[in-house]
Amino acid sequence: MRKALLSILVFLSIISIFLQVGSGYIKKVLDQGVKAGIRVESNKQALVFLNSEEKGLAPFQDDNLKPGDYLISLKEESIATDSGNILWEGYASLNEGTLTIVIRDLAEQTSASSGEVISLEKGQGVIITSSPTDAEVFVDGKLLGRTPISLPDLTEGEHQFVISRANFLKRSIRSKVINGLRLNLSVDLAISEPDLTKIPAVPISGSAEVVIKSTPTGFLRVRETPSANSKEIGQVKPKETYVLLEETPGWVRIRLKDSKEGWVSSAYIQKNNP
Repeated sequence: MRKALLSILVFLSIISIFLQVGSGYIKKVLDQGVKAGIRVESNKQALVFLNSEEKGLAPFQDDNLKPGDYLISLKEESIATDSGNILWEGYASLNEGTLTIVIRDLAEQTSASSGEVISLEKGQGVIITSSPTDAEVFVDGKLLGRTPISLPDLTEGEHQFVISRANFLKRSIRSKVINGLRLNLSVDLAISEPDLTKIPAVPISGSAEVVIKSTPTGFLRVRETPSANSKEIGQVKPKETYVLLEETPGWVRIRLKDSKEGWVSSAYIQKNNP
């Protein structure tokens, strides 16, 4: 049974997703006013909720939404209430004139689930993040670095992106790079160990601190949970120092100046132990 489950997850992890977003789609959406679109796909039948409002079964698409950040929830089809069993939940940014795509490969255990959020916004090149971080990024078969990574000079056209990390299943995404628009790939990887045991967070004792490193954006997002698709609850800036509370692969939990607590990518912090 375990072997069969792992085989299914391996198959799902190499699904190739082609982002069909171009000038024709953008013109169509902009002709309707300042609108944005979203498409949600899942390997299991699930109800799609946007900001807690039921929208229908996956696959679901709506091209007539206001730009902004949306809470995306996938729930069991048999339960159509806000208190229903949530199969997955995360945040996605919808930008005007573009289509954001949410792909989820759902499993019984969160650690065995995977997926990606693919979006476009004004800019150039590609930014790739992953959970956990420090995953290898292959573009058209060539290793270009590790997540989080910015590829500002990637040429326009179709590219094959493969995100790979030891002990996790690979994700393969085929997508377009469009001149004048930045492609954002936010990828969640599934653990590939046979028992699919979720790696626990490790509490930090003492008074360890972290210093924020330089980032491509000039700031670092603070998330509610250790996931690139989690809600943003704040931002911190390079050279600022914060108390370290907890660690998990690719993420650390810190205490902010206003006493709030949140998670930041460990790729952009330096630990200062007492």
